Amino acid sequence: MNKVISYISVVVVLVTVLVFLAWVSSEDPKHNPASFEEAPFEVGIRPLPEAITLAQYSDKGNLVTLLVESNSGDHVSGIDLADLGAVSSDNPFEVLRAVEADQLELAFNSDLPRKKVSVTALSPAGPPGNRHIGIGTNFPEHAEEALSDSVFNFPKFGTATPARSTISAPVNGLLDYEVELCMRFDRPIETLADFDAASKGIFLCADFTDRIALLELADFDNLDSGYGFSDAKSGDGFFPTGPLLVIPIDWSKFVADTRMMTLMNGEPRQDARGREMILNFRELTAKVLDDMDKRRFYFQGEYYKLAPNPRIDQDMALMSGTSEGVIFTPPARHDYIEIGLSYFANGGPLTGKSLIEFAIPLFIENERESDHFLKSGDTVTYQATGLGDIKVLVGE
Repeated sequence: MNKVISYISVVVVLVTVLVFLAWVSSEDPKHNPASFEEAPFEVGIRPLPEAITLAQYSDKGNLVTLLVESNSGDHVSGIDLADLGAVSSDNPFEVLRAVEADQLELAFNSDLPRKKVSVTALSPAGPPGNRHIGIGTNFPEHAEEALSDSVFNFPKFGTATPARSTISAPVNGLLDYEVELCMRFDRPIETLADFDAASKGIFLCADFTDRIALLELADFDNLDSGYGFSDAKSGDGFFPTGPLLVIPIDWSKFVADTRMMTLMNGEPRQDARGREMILNFRELTAKVLDDMDKRRFYFQGEYYKLAPNPRIDQDMALMSGTSEGVIFTPPARHDYIEIGLSYFANGGPLTGKSLIEFAIPLFIENERESDHFLKSGDTVTYQATGLGDIKVLVGE
């Protein structure tokens, strides 16, 4: 009998030591790794006729639309399209429509006055609506780090904010960043024929995520169910947009070549090209137009359709999804060990909770204690070639 007790004691000690070693040797990643191009990032402006670059700002109550000639990062310089006969409008496509194409090409070689405007004064490049179409896991590496096997969509609620803005970190929250490209249109998009015929504006955008809302609401076995994403990605300041709207001659080539990056407090975190998208914007359009009928997207206790109308309206943006390098990482080995031990120490199934119901609050607490999500005082910079940059200060 004593030998049996001694044997059991040795096994218990050995298992305890092995569990402890597995726990203490587990990595605790602070964000997902990403690959970075060796070439330095280039800001620049795409030249005519390859692309038309616009920016808007208010001057004594009058909305000015600039044909942008240069971008220093802090300022843009360009020609007021009113000097070429355009009318004032908050819709940049309408302003541009009033100017002949050959006038645009001649403008930069003319003696028309140039206006130099601080980026801080520029209006958001995003459309004015408060409903947009978000896209999930549309870059292969991000899909892998998010444990997702498909591209999915969801409604994003909230208005676009300018390229220099602030965002409040949720109290005790886990605020994450995402760099994206966005597209807006000069007409409602009800069919792919509309997409092909439309003038398309590309702009830099970003998507912030409250990871606690996502963890508590999402169905991780079926991300396409629509749960969690609208609540996690809709909020004041959660949709900052760049200062420039670019209307390319060849949208597909422009998007493919565009490089976008995220820097957190100056440290590179994300770096990707548009060509890495699993579905391009035309394919995304086909996907979302096929998902307009069902009221299946959960947001703040109610169910919504993907868009108010069965189309992508002019005041809506279509987002690209983000690349690898976000902060959130799935549970590590030490999380699984702590969760398992705590669950069974508290009674396991006798608690009346499933393992996943027990695990989420504990995992959230571990993530809070690791203190690696965005917090007050952090600065997030998003940048994309030809599209300018976004700088967001995280506040209380």
